[in-house]
Amino acid sequence: MPYPEFFIAPMREELTRLGVSELRTAAAVDRAVRETPGTVMIVVNSVCGCAAGKARPGIAVALNHTTKPDLVASVFAGADVEATDRARGYFTGYPPSSPSVALLRDGKLLYMMERRQIEGQSAAQIAQELTEAFDKYCVAETVKN
Repeated sequence: MPYPEFFIAPMREELTRLGVSELRTAAAVDRAVRETPGTVMIVVNSVCGCAAGKARPGIAVALNHTTKPDLVASVFAGADVEATDRARGYFTGYPPSSPSVALLRDGKLLYMMERRQIEGQSAAQIAQELTEAFDKYCVAETVKN
């Protein structure tokens, strides 16, 4: 049974007020991943303490970086069940993890931060790791002659 909306609404808002788009259906996830030119970051949001104290604050800091994904979106584990399952289907080679953060381009996974990585870091360390990933993966591809 999904979490009641009144319970998770403040946790959703922590990301949406930063401009993060919510993907609440499997179709919305597919559209975001397949139709977004450039990079897509999908956050698997969660009610757990490491999401509240580490992941969401770290993501907030990282999104102030000059280089960032073309689309930043989230699914909520335990609430957006079909959307979360669909998103995780794109995270090839990784078991379900929440919270987690993935970067994709053209439907292909480029980068993954799993819960086990989030739990052992501070929000500042998470922000640093994400900004390094943004600098590596969220730059326009250049045409080689």
